[in-house]
Amino acid sequence: MDSVGKAKRSEMMSRIRSSNTTPEMVVRRLTHSLGYRYVLHDKRLPGVPDLVFPSRRRVIHVHGCFWHGHDCSLASKPKSNIGYWSEKLAGNRERDERNDFRLQELGWKTLVIWECETRRLTDQELQRRIVAFLGRRLLR
Repeated sequence: MDSVGKAKRSEMMSRIRSSNTTPEMVVRRLTHSLGYRYVLHDKRLPGVPDLVFPSRRRVIHVHGCFWHGHDCSLASKPKSNIGYWSEKLAGNRERDERNDFRLQELGWKTLVIWECETRRLTDQELQRRIVAFLGRRLLR
């Protein structure tokens, strides 16, 4: 049973953002500091990726561990309404897979950076991962 009422739970859930989250901002600031430029949340692409690098045909998704079903300590399992949440989170994972497949069909490469990685990895480790995925920065 839920420890808070339905109205309070609804209010709490409505405050959860889908974009401009703390992990996303960490990745955006780090990527920008490396000299890469990107488009945010391009609605023309499947799944509306967080960071889009059109000239490189690359996208970075910054996934919240709970919402995207990562197998880590941040992705705790809900204790109430288990049926709903199991179905919801499984659906999110399936949607992510479909969108990545569609992006690949369109010639895009994808990288997922998990919320827990933005906390666990050092800036240098995240930088190495981003540079390895994007390639060297284009000089202007």
